[in-house]
Amino acid sequence: MNLNTVRSVHRPASAAEVGHWRDGYAWLAGGTWLFSEPQPSVDTLIDLERLGWPALEATEAGLDIAATCRVAELYHFVAPEEWIAAPLLRACCEALLASFKIWNTATVGGNICMSLPAGAMISLVVGLEGICTLWPPGGEPREVPAASFVTGNHANVLAPGELLRKIRLPASALKKQFAVRRASLTHLGRSAALLIGTRGAAGEWLLTITAATPRPVQIRFAEDPSAASLRAAIDAAIAPSGYFSDVHGTAAYKRHLSYHFAEEIRAELARAGVGP
Repeated sequence: MNLNTVRSVHRPASAAEVGHWRDGYAWLAGGTWLFSEPQPSVDTLIDLERLGWPALEATEAGLDIAATCRVAELYHFVAPEEWIAAPLLRACCEALLASFKIWNTATVGGNICMSLPAGAMISLVVGLEGICTLWPPGGEPREVPAASFVTGNHANVLAPGELLRKIRLPASALKKQFAVRRASLTHLGRSAALLIGTRGAAGEWLLTITAATPRPVQIRFAEDPSAASLRAAIDAAIAPSGYFSDVHGTAAYKRHLSYHFAEEIRAELARAGVGP
């Protein structure tokens, strides 16, 4: 779509070149949402392409994902063998309501910053205990846990002009056993519920509930929970009114899916923890 209110496009070589942020500015990464509908309040696009951030950097500390990393780049990443949770990267890419053509344009950061309940990149970085690095305009970088980044439907912690620079997935999370469940009312459609469970070597257990709720919900256990304790923990974390109702599923339906998938994940990780 042509954005007929846009009068200029800036292509800075560094974020510092942007200077004072004002109403009418918009960061441009993949642009798959930005160009999908009119943006009457935007008169200037600030293209992130020339910043030249490496899409993916794997180190002993974990995986750094640039906000400008294309979904296709993440999907084709080959992880170290010991990162046994790395298949979650592809699973969450496949959970996006997007064609392979969009994958080559859409960015990981764009999906996260849109902060929609069904944002599968949100599910990924929260489920793998990611840390977001944010660049405030004219200020020092700050770090925010991915689990705290999204605050509601299409809402997050970004201040005006603040930029998501990268997300680090720690190696400790990438080395955990995992299980994932997802439901959609249509084939390759928007997620009604997307749940991720991980289990560490010491038996520590983490369940991440997304898509069914306006923002990610995480539940932790020091060891494998029982079915009853898991259901009780879900009830304590999410009130019946706390599920997200839309055309992709009622709140009651998404609540049912969350219980059902959580129990499947609990059983799968319990079996995985038994060992040979």
